[in-house]
Formats: sequence, C-alpha cells, structure tokens
Amino acid sequence: MKTFTNGILKENPTFGLVLGMCPTLATTTSAVNGMSMGLATMFVLVCSNVVISLLKNVIPDKVRIPAFIVVIATFVSILQLLMQAYVPAIYATLGLFIPLIVVNCIVLGRAEAFACKNNIGLSALDGLGMGLGFTLSLTVIGAIRELLGTGCIFGYNLYSSQYGALIFVLAPGAFICLGYVMALVNKKIKG
Repeated sequence: MKTFTNGILKENPTFGLVLGMCPTLATTTSAVNGMSMGLATMFVLVCSNVVISLLKNVIPDKVRIPAFIVVIATFVSILQLLMQAYVPAIYATLGLFIPLIVVNCIVLGRAEAFACKNNIGLSALDGLGMGLGFTLSLTVIGAIRELLGTGCIFGYNLYSSQYGALIFVLAPGAFICLGYVMALVNKKIKG
C-alpha cells in the first residue's frame, strides 16, 4: 500500500519530485484542464506500468528504453483516439500536450525505476498512486489559477470575472501559483 500512497504526497511528481513541469504550467489554466491532463497521464502511467512489468523479462537491456517508449506511445495513441471520439472539446483544449505524454519524465521514470523491477500488481498501484498525485496537483493548481484569474472554479462563477487577476490565467501566474503551492505542501510534509 505504501507504493500507492507515496505518489500522492511524499513523492508527489509535481510538488515533491518536481517532474512534469511542462504540462503542469501549460495546461492548468482551469481546474478541468488540470484534472483532464492528470487523468490522461494516469491512464498512460497505469497501462504502461502494467505492460512493462509483464514484458520486463522479455525486453533485452540494450533496447530497454526504446521499448518502454514504444509501449508508452502505444497507450498515448489509444488515449488520443479515445479523447478525440468521446471528449473532443477537452482534446482540443489540451492539444499538443497529449502526444507529449510519451516523453513525460514521470511516465518514463516510473517505467525505468519501478515497473521493470516489480510485479504487475505493484506496478499498477505505483502508476495509480503517481497518477493520482499528479492529477491532484494539476487540479489544485488549475483550480487556484482559475479562481484567482476568472472568479470561477470548475465553471461555476464565485465572483465577477472583472475582479479576477489576469496574471493567474497567463504563464507568470502558473509559476507564481506553483511556487506558493509547492512551498505550502513541502512545509506540511517536512513539518
């Protein structure tokens, strides 16, 4: 069970390990976008971890990383097709960042550090925990940016958008929000 919970706070990909910063900063303009990107990454993490764990004894060491990338790219392609078919608006919003999951250091790092050394069950739990941690961090950052920038959260107006600070919807707001949330989370974890 420790495998599952590590990714949520202690080894959170965003706040603890500082991985996956590109989608973290670029896609968190709203809570829905952050949550969608996190869930997409979690899907790829869990599926690729399971398949890599299954194939760990078959893949030769010389082609280990390219084989991992092929497995990850397969699940990203499946994800893209599913998103285009069933949630085209979210797919259009996230755009380029969906194919970039293939080279996301969280996914490749978990394949290399965990899935290729552990059994299927633990690898699935590791992918789920890391994916959940990533999803929570992106959703929190997106919610804060959306609330401060537009006065909305998950599309619900809490106050007039004229009082929102536009900087939080723009790139500098992503850095500011990430820095403050990361500081708060690390202060809570480290005491």
